[in-house]
Amino acid sequence: TDEIMQQEIRPLVAVDIIEQLHRQFAILSGGRGKDGAPIITFPEFAGFSEIPDDDFLNVVTYLTSIPSLEAASIGFIIIIDRRRDKWSAVKASLTRIAGAFPGNLQLVFVLRPSRFIQRAIADIGIKLYRDDFKMKVPIIMLNSVSDLHGYIDKSQLTRELGGTLEYGHSQWIHHRTAIENFAMTVKTTAQMLQTFGTDLAETELPNDVQCTEELLSSHTDHHCKLKDELKLAVKQGATLLTCIREPVTRSANSKLSPDELENVATVERLLAQLDETEKAFDQFWTKHHLKLEQCLQLRHFEHDFREVKLTLDNLMETQAGFADIGDSVTRVENLLKEQKHLEEKGQEPLEKAQSLALHGEQLIQNNHYAVDSIRPKCVELRRICDDFTNETKKKYDILGKSLELHKQLDKASQWCEAGIYLLASQAVDKCQSQEGAETALVEIEKFLVTAKEHQLSNPKEFYNQFDMILTPEIKANAQRIVQKLEDVQEMFDKRQVSLKKLAAKQTRPVQPVAPHPESSPKRASPKITRPAAVEYTILGQFCGALRRGLAAQNGNHALVQGLIEKCISKSQGHIINELIETERVYVEELQSIIEGYASEMDNPNLVHLIPSALQNKKDILFGNLPEIYYFHNRIFLKEIENCIENPELLARCFLKRKEDLQIYEKYCQNKPRSEALWRQCGDSIFFQECQRKLDHKLSLDAYLLKPVQRITKYQLLLKEMLKCSKNSEGTAELEEALATVLDIIKSVNDSMHQIAITGYEGDVSELGKLLMQGSFNVWTDHKKGHNKVKDLARFKPMQRHLFLYTKMLLFCKKREENTDGHEKTASYSFKNSLKMSTVGITENVKGDNKKFEIWYNGREEVYIIQASSVELKNTWISEIRKVLTGQLEACR
Repeated sequence: TDEIMQQEIRPLVAVDIIEQLHRQFAILSGGRGKDGAPIITFPEFAGFSEIPDDDFLNVVTYLTSIPSLEAASIGFIIIIDRRRDKWSAVKASLTRIAGAFPGNLQLVFVLRPSRFIQRAIADIGIKLYRDDFKMKVPIIMLNSVSDLHGYIDKSQLTRELGGTLEYGHSQWIHHRTAIENFAMTVKTTAQMLQTFGTDLAETELPNDVQCTEELLSSHTDHHCKLKDELKLAVKQGATLLTCIREPVTRSANSKLSPDELENVATVERLLAQLDETEKAFDQFWTKHHLKLEQCLQLRHFEHDFREVKLTLDNLMETQAGFADIGDSVTRVENLLKEQKHLEEKGQEPLEKAQSLALHGEQLIQNNHYAVDSIRPKCVELRRICDDFTNETKKKYDILGKSLELHKQLDKASQWCEAGIYLLASQAVDKCQSQEGAETALVEIEKFLVTAKEHQLSNPKEFYNQFDMILTPEIKANAQRIVQKLEDVQEMFDKRQVSLKKLAAKQTRPVQPVAPHPESSPKRASPKITRPAAVEYTILGQFCGALRRGLAAQNGNHALVQGLIEKCISKSQGHIINELIETERVYVEELQSIIEGYASEMDNPNLVHLIPSALQNKKDILFGNLPEIYYFHNRIFLKEIENCIENPELLARCFLKRKEDLQIYEKYCQNKPRSEALWRQCGDSIFFQECQRKLDHKLSLDAYLLKPVQRITKYQLLLKEMLKCSKNSEGTAELEEALATVLDIIKSVNDSMHQIAITGYEGDVSELGKLLMQGSFNVWTDHKKGHNKVKDLARFKPMQRHLFLYTKMLLFCKKREENTDGHEKTASYSFKNSLKMSTVGITENVKGDNKKFEIWYNGREEVYIIQASSVELKNTWISEIRKVLTGQLEACR
């Protein structure tokens, strides 16, 4: 209804009645009466009486709407030119004008017919019918244009009426349409700017960097387009103004008519309106653009703040974990190095934090709108930096004290050992003489002087100096050394008493027993030596060369064949040895993980070191590792050890244990959960302590990868066996064993993808065996249904990850996400599914040999699938064909 009302009240414009205007039965020449009244002329027009009433009314209404309100209020002067017509035409014209003229009339001039008879009739007719015309203004009958000049100046009349006013009807229509078009352009542009301004004012600021950048870019692009529209509108107005003023520009003697002057005023007013609109819009845009830029600055600041704070929090957490103050000089020196490394590691994040805080303060100084959000973050960053710096200084102070303590303890211990050695080295026979006893006393006195050099004269005072930083273990060690100092001092005192007696008086020699400090040899850790894997590769190459030479061998065939068999046997032997040796190492590594980590989680002495996030989650961290260890230790290792003498039995081991090796699928399915838990707890003191006890150079996560690496190692060893066994006995079994291992690896890989499916409401375990999975380009064509979708013509296909089960085909969308700064992990968002019992397949699609079709319910839905290669396409078609064939056979 609003649109209908707007159409009803919209004023007439030239383009609405362009055909009627071109007929020129009425014109507004631009002339004015002496008092400024606008003149409307009805020129001679043969078919005037045949003009439809609507056309006549529209043209007259339009012409009266053009002059200004001031001019129109004076009243219009009408000139009716009927010099070549009859009285009947005059009468008809007056009757129509009297009945339909919408404006305020002042005068009506009629140029009567020039022929004598018609003039006489007109004189009589005007007298008889004047009252019938119902005009409240004078009707002046004129015999000629000369008479007309007595009433209206010639400069206000066109040449047809004997005047000098230049008037071109086509140009007048062109100007009118141009002015009205320009007015519409100004109105439309203003509406566009207003709509855009409203949209900007109602826009909510995004909460992340990317969306803010996109919004800023989008609004800037829209702003540029609108500015271009404004420029075009201004250019249009300027061109129109030039066209209207063209006569004056061309000739200095020319003057614009009042109507043309009004046209100039109208265009200038519209241009001024455009200018005001643009200024208001620019002012608003400047504020909005500034806010968007500040929003982007804020989002960048918040993003950087989150990243820096996470790094700083991790640093503080790591630093908090440095509670150990060391139990020896070496340990304390290592701790100082670790602290130094942590300090260096923290240097870059601290500089970033300080820089970010400075940037935040600059934003505040620049009158950012989000001061209340920025300032607390700047304070927080500076606080964390100060905390880290203060804590680092505190750690250095404590470790420095600890280092000083342990150096003092070591010196004290070394002094004790040297004292004991001195006492033990004093020969008994030499001390029996007075001279010998005195020499021994001098040695002891010199040695006791060194106690003062090491500040060990008062052991208790030495101990009390470090009482504040002593742990129970170090305190016990310090007490032990202090006790040892006292014992050694007592030994020296007794020795001095004895020697002084000997020096004063010869006595019977006494055989002293020199104390011998006990020492226990350190256990050497066993070293595992592995055979060189290169040797059997060279042997395999040598066998191949022998085989190639055999074809051209005309000599001793049996000799060459014997060499080959020996070569093959030796190569296979090396591979078997490599397999067994690495299997033993693998079993030992699994055992060390279970005993050194998993079992230790139940050790009551270490429970307090286990992080809360790890409590009761041993099964998540280690998965079914105990099951894998049991299988390899009790079964598989023993079976492959039996193959040393009979390498041909190796393939049977793998074929026999095909079902048992499926345990790796369960382990790999749990691996993402295990890795997530490790990332959360891997830095804990518990794991560091376990690693230290095991003397492992690598952390636990490296050992948890061993099962994944082992299952892939088998296929490499089997491939090497095949290279050495081409066309020999047992080759077929080896190929079957290799296929089995590859199938297990594929099954493991597929299951890893399968567990990443999200959004599927059913149970994937009910869909049958997972046969294939992979990424494809997909186009769809739904020919029926509520939404008639045909997107085959889309230029860009959908990227879909397909999972083929025996009962169902799933379509998913692959998504990759960063997890806590680590590598990207994939997930598959469920989009659609097709029951395999209701699908058909078209193996070839015209135009692309990598495409095939899967259709549903008699081609009601068609999915065009494009593989990355022809080989991949053929593999999928083969598997789908097997599923469909199997269904047919089941139906029979």
